[in-house]
Parts: sequence; structure tokens; C-alpha cells
Amino acid sequence: TYPSTHSPPRAMKMLRFRSPSIRSLDQEILCTIRLLDDSELSCSIQKDTKGQFLLDHVCNHYNLLEKDYFGIRYVDPEKQRHWLEPNKPVVRQMKSHQPYMMCFRVKFYPHEPMKIKEELTRYLLYLQLKRDIYHGRLLCPFVEAAYLGACIVQAELGDYDAEEHPCDYIRDFKLFPKQSLKLERKIMEIHKNELRGQSAALAELNMLQRAHSLETYGVDPHPCKDFTGATAFLGFTATGFVVFQGNKRIHLLKWMDVSKLKFEGKTFYVIGIQKEKKLVLTFHTSTPAACKHLWKCGVENQAFYKCAKSSQIKTVSSSNIFFKGSRFRYSGRVAKEVIEASSKIQRDAPEVRRAQFGQSRSFNSLSHKNLIMNMEPLVPALPSTNEYEETAPPCVSTENSNLRPQALKDEDGFEEEEEAGGALTISETAYSPCASMLPSPVDDSQGGVDLLFSPVQSPARLLRELHADPDIQAQLEAERARDRAYERTRLAARSQMSGVLTNSLRLLSSNERVNACMLSVVRFVSVVVGVLLVTVPALLLLLESDINCLQKMYLKKK
Repeated sequence: TYPSTHSPPRAMKMLRFRSPSIRSLDQEILCTIRLLDDSELSCSIQKDTKGQFLLDHVCNHYNLLEKDYFGIRYVDPEKQRHWLEPNKPVVRQMKSHQPYMMCFRVKFYPHEPMKIKEELTRYLLYLQLKRDIYHGRLLCPFVEAAYLGACIVQAELGDYDAEEHPCDYIRDFKLFPKQSLKLERKIMEIHKNELRGQSAALAELNMLQRAHSLETYGVDPHPCKDFTGATAFLGFTATGFVVFQGNKRIHLLKWMDVSKLKFEGKTFYVIGIQKEKKLVLTFHTSTPAACKHLWKCGVENQAFYKCAKSSQIKTVSSSNIFFKGSRFRYSGRVAKEVIEASSKIQRDAPEVRRAQFGQSRSFNSLSHKNLIMNMEPLVPALPSTNEYEETAPPCVSTENSNLRPQALKDEDGFEEEEEAGGALTISETAYSPCASMLPSPVDDSQGGVDLLFSPVQSPARLLRELHADPDIQAQLEAERARDRAYERTRLAARSQMSGVLTNSLRLLSSNERVNACMLSVVRFVSVVVGVLLVTVPALLLLLESDINCLQKMYLKKK
């Protein structure tokens, strides 16, 4: 849907990448890449084509220069997500059967969207955030959700027009996993009164500015279990490593305080420093593949947001004595380099071709699909509330009075039946698009997240118990004991080496006279040998000359 060669959704474009060596046609492989607006781009690659070629192909299609924020993602047969590595052949990474299906997505969310130079890049980020909102990854309080929804409507529909827009026109937009009538009314109010006159680009920019201030901005939730067995969701942002339980962020460890990320089998460790004390957080994933993917995402995000230069990025390893480890290195520019490069772009801004109303992902064609997860969803503990059951205005038909999406289509192309009574949203016991318990957005005036937590079960209390838990304290104390034992061993070895050196010096000092005598003998022998080497040839020459002289004198006399 970008520059001059605009194609409608589902349009197919073919492109072949030729390697220097001659390949037969039967070795070419078809790849289909689903874009952010659900259109598709196809190409044929060869067995040695690397992942960077596919990313460059999509960026060339968009005429996109600020490409470092984006990546290509795929799902293996076990429904585990992966990011396509740019420096490895595509065929070696894909485990599924041909043809390959992949998705073009935002991989690193800009910490400050205002520093994005081109409108085209901002539009692609806007499309990604729309998907995050709809799939429940971007958690919004009610007021924020209404403003974000109004920005989307303004960007795609323009100014409100009473003659063209009926009183229930917001129903044509499927913006949230649970879209209540109350929320739609608030969106219409903001769209009519606050956003009039704004262009699509300005409405999208306002949406980015508001969305990037939310706690879950840029969070791709990884499901796991904490040390208590409770469900938690881990994520990586521009700020650092975050942990969510329910709708609450219970932990934030800034990148400067994260010293190491590692995994062993299905166990993921985050080691860092907090309040001048060593901190070890342990989580358990559903499969070793999910754990490795989580680790690689953490390594890449830490390198991208923390390092000042790409030359500072090092190869990291998850290995230790008992487990076979993996080695991995993020290849690419870091955030500071990307911002600096963006500021130097001098070209004329490329044309942005936006999807028309009815082709947009926020339109109601999104229904009847669902979002893939790497863990089984939790069963909702509370029934889902539906504000469409309240008295509807005259313009709302009764046959549509219970509208809600039965399922959502995952951006990776897989489908899954929705749990009964639940829609995709961030729930109160799990940051999970598959297990909803209260409407999203959460209305704090109605109790919000506190509805599901007793004082004993509240996230704040849980966090305090986490730090006070005797098992965790024992684990940390054992870690400190190992450190102290290692330090004692190191000091003992150092003292032993110093003792050996001291004894050697003493031995040498006690034998000073013997050493002096030996040195004198060596010097004398060296001098004698030198004298002999000089004098013996001289004496031979003199003797030879004397003999010649005597022979001449004898001949004269004779």
C-alpha cells in the first residue's frame, strides 16, 4: 500500500533473488510476507538467500529508509514465534513446509516517536499500535482508550459529518477486543468535538504520542510462570525488563541494572542489581523453544536500547558448567545510531498511501478469528460484562445489540477458537489476549483491577511477599555464599603464590656467594675463550710469514 505502485490487500508481487552461483529453478522457494495492513507481498528465494534480503525487499516495496525498527517474524509448526535472523539463510531457520508464510512487524518500538523523521515510518508504527490495541497487548485506561480510538477514527474517516455518519457509525470500527457501548459513545464525543480539522497524519501522530506514554507500549508479552507457579508475562521495552501480573506491572528493571540474561532448558534468569543488591529473577516457560526465544528477544532489546554504538555489542552465551549453552549476537544498528541516521535524511518525503475505510484492519472484517498464544489460556474467573445489554438508542438495531468479536485473526496467520465467555484483552490474572476477565479498557471508576484481588492477593502484596519469601532469600543467600567461597579460594591461591615467590627470593639471597663465584668462573672462561679465538689465528699467520722469510734468505745465500 505504499509508494506509487499501490496494490490492494492480498495483491501478490513476485520477485526473484539470484545468487552468484547458478541454481536450477526447482530450488527456488516461494515466500509470502504479510504486511501491517494485511496485504501480502510474495517473492521467490533460493536456498542460500539470507533473511536480510527479505527485509530489504519489504522496505524497498514501502520505499522505507528508517528500517531498523522493523523485522520479519514467523511461526514454526509448534506455534512458537521467531524473529528471522538477517545473517542466516532463510531455509535454515524455517521449520515449516513450503511455501513460507511470514509477517512484517515492528520489532523495536521507538522510545520517542517524535524523533522519527519520516511520516511513512510513523504510519507503519501507527498500524502496529492499532494491532496491539485490538489484540489486547496495549492496555488502556478508559479515558486513554477513548482518545486513542477517536484518533484512529479521525485518521481513517476524517471529520465527523452528521449527514454521512449515522449515530452508531463507530460500530463499523472494531478497535478493542471488548468494545462497549459506553466506550463507543465516548469515542464519538471526542471525534466530534476535539479532533475536528486534523489531518490523517496529525491524528496518527497524536495517537503515537498518547500511546507511547502507556506502561504496555512496546510490550510483546511472553507467558511464563514465576517461582510461586503464578502466571506472569514478561516483556522488553526501551526502558528495561518488565514483569506483569494481571493488569499490573509488578517489576521494572532498567537496562543499566541488568547484568545478564540466561536460560537453562525451560528456565529463564534475569540477573541484575537493584538498590545495590544482587537480584536474581527466575521464570519458567512452557517449552525450551519458548525460553530460547525469550532469551534472544531480551538480548536483542538490551543491545538495541542500551548500547551507544553497534561496535559495543558483544556475543553473549547462556552456557554454564551443566547445560549446553547457546551463543547469540544482535546484528544491526542501535537506537542512538538509528536516530542519528534519521536526522540526516535529506530526500523528499515519500508518498504515504493509506488504506481506505473498509480495507483497514480496524474495520469489522476482523471478526471470527483469534490470536495464537504459546501457552493454554486461563479460564476466565468472572463472566464478561457487555454494556450492549443496556438500553440502546433508537438507531441501534436489536439484532446487533450483542455485537462483540467472537474471535480474532492472529497476525501470523493461525486461527484458534476463542474460550467461551472470553475475548482478547489483558486480563486481571494474566496479561493475556486469550483470557479476558474484565472489559478492556478497564474502567477504574467501577473498581477496575481491584475487583479480582483480595488484600492478600493484590499485586503489591505479592511483590512484597516475593522479596520476603524465604525460598528466594535462601536462594540469594546461597548465591552470596558461593561468591564468598569463590573469593576465599581466590585469596588463598593468591597468598600461596606469594608464599612461593617469597621462598624463592629467600633461596636466591642465601646463595648469593655461590652465585657470585659461579658468575666469576663463567666470566673467566668466556675471556679465555675469546683471547684464544683472537690470538691463535694471529700466531699462525706470523709463523707462516717467518717461514717464508727464512726460505727466501736461504735461497739468496745459496
